[in-house]
Amino acid sequence: MKGCGYRVALLLLYDERRRILLQHRTRDARLLPGHWAFFGGGFRKGEELRQALAREIFEEIRYIVREPVLVHEQDFRENGTVGHLYVFVEALAAAKEDLELREGQGWGWFLQKETGRLKMAGRDRKIFRIASSHIRRVSASRARRKKK
Repeated sequence: MKGCGYRVALLLLYDERRRILLQHRTRDARLLPGHWAFFGGGFRKGEELRQALAREIFEEIRYIVREPVLVHEQDFRENGTVGHLYVFVEALAAAKEDLELREGQGWGWFLQKETGRLKMAGRDRKIFRIASSHIRRVSASRARRKKK
């Protein structure tokens, strides 16, 4: 299904405490209304993967994507929409005050253990775990390099 259907690029932006930024979607959102989910969205005609990611993230939170790392891909089916997700992570490279919420009813920074009570899709919980694991590995690697 990777080559067909709706293609979506997501960014899991994380801070110095390894918390991931989530969006609280509006109740009238087409997909996952009222859920906590990730920032990002669908490709426009002719867009490449990183172009779609950069555009969506800038539109939604006014953040300029710098060095995203692709950590996961998966097919999905949601409310009759069939597609493929591309999941990126990136360490926040700007002041939090410079971010501006432009889509959704709210947002917040969360560790995996803090998401249990949030309304989230099962696949998003899986993606959160995958991204958190990647972020922990990267952080541990950086810490070991600093000690040398």
